[in-house]
Amino acid sequence: MLWAIFRANSRVLKAIFEFYKQGFANLTLGKILWKIIFVKLFVIFFVFEMFVFDDNFKALYKSDEEKTHFVLKNLLQEE
Repeated sequence: MLWAIFRANSRVLKAIFEFYKQGFANLTLGKILWKIIFVKLFVIFFVFEMFVFDDNFKALYKSDEEKTHFVLKNLLQEE
């Protein structure tokens, strides 16, 4: 029973994969657009993350003492 479900889903996944594979193979303008999309995603996730959104623990607290104080303060905080 379980094997039959897996085989049926496997055929569906193969059909979906073949559909997209043939679609991408026949693209002309679409390939250029996909390249532009990937470049934009790279810029958004890597370049902006490195230079614009650099608010991590290392950037906020320079010394180990400051980091320790922050962690202890937040762990021992009473509500």
